[in-house]
Amino acid sequence: MFEQNLTSEALTVTTVTSQDQITQKPLRDSVKASLKNYLSQLNGQEISELYELVLAEVEQPLLDTIMQYTRGNQTRAATMMGINRGTLRKKLKKYGMN
Repeated sequence: MFEQNLTSEALTVTTVTSQDQITQKPLRDSVKASLKNYLSQLNGQEISELYELVLAEVEQPLLDTIMQYTRGNQTRAATMMGINRGTLRKKLKKYGMN
């Protein structure tokens, strides 16, 4: 068995500035900035289920991308994600991706 050498640092967002400069920053920085922006627009309004909102925003494109990468192979997709196949099937159903 091989040892996985990738870290969360591999998940980056690449942007190109108006001066054609390419910058990369960790995905977590973009998520944090988006959350700060969202919260600043609430103007004191109460919110619930923020966790579910954020999770859905990340989980759905993750599932879509993994399923495309594995060409629909649920067993392989579940293994890549570190979840069991039954859990994957529930998540796919939740987002209407089954």
